[in-house]
Amino acid sequence: MEHWQDQGIVLSARTHGENGVIAALLTQQYGRHVGYVHGGQSSGKRALLQAGTLVSAEWSSRVSENMGTYKLEEEQGLAPDILLDPLKLSALMSACALCDSGLPEREAHPGLFYGLQALIETMKSEHWGPAYVMWEIAFLKELGFALELTKCAGGGDPATLTHVSPKSGHAVSAAEAAPYKEKLLELPLFLRPAPSGGEKEDILTGLTLTGYFLEHWAFNHHTQGVPEARLRFQDRFEKTLETEACS
Repeated sequence: MEHWQDQGIVLSARTHGENGVIAALLTQQYGRHVGYVHGGQSSGKRALLQAGTLVSAEWSSRVSENMGTYKLEEEQGLAPDILLDPLKLSALMSACALCDSGLPEREAHPGLFYGLQALIETMKSEHWGPAYVMWEIAFLKELGFALELTKCAGGGDPATLTHVSPKSGHAVSAAEAAPYKEKLLELPLFLRPAPSGGEKEDILTGLTLTGYFLEHWAFNHHTQGVPEARLRFQDRFEKTLETEACS
């Protein structure tokens, strides 16, 4: 009999059979791990299986290769600051979907577990946008697609970084970027050597940057491409900006 206990963050839950659910968790020690939850469709377990919920998980299976079953207990549910804010909730669904789609099963990623935990905590505040973009940069690095945003790819002044090469993922200084601006990705102000910005327009610049590398690097060979939840989040963020500009 195989058995372990760990903390986990619910990434997704899909119905299975008449009353069960197959849940994917990002666990502290065992990475993304899937298991069957008996009675998971009951009203009492719906909040427990909400993406982003921190749970205490007990997994067991007759053999390690099988999906196995989960016994879950809630440790921390989603804060009202997130549940009642459509944009924050969309961001959380995006982060969970990226982990669920992008991480191999049963491969430990403790840094991502703690990072997602920290992101969820930060999302209780009003200054969560830059933190979300930086979380996606960390997610890309965890998958082996690290961006180099501290020095210029062309040997220019590292104190004046303004753009990023879509080919290499390396930052480019203002002088080196000038002739090629149309071909480069803009570096948001909050990621430049003298950080500033953090307004919604700047956050959208960051989402455009990470979104490019999610599409062309991390999920380039995935049959489903970038998770729909991530695409919806950026679209919602952009429409929110347009609505605020018209009001």
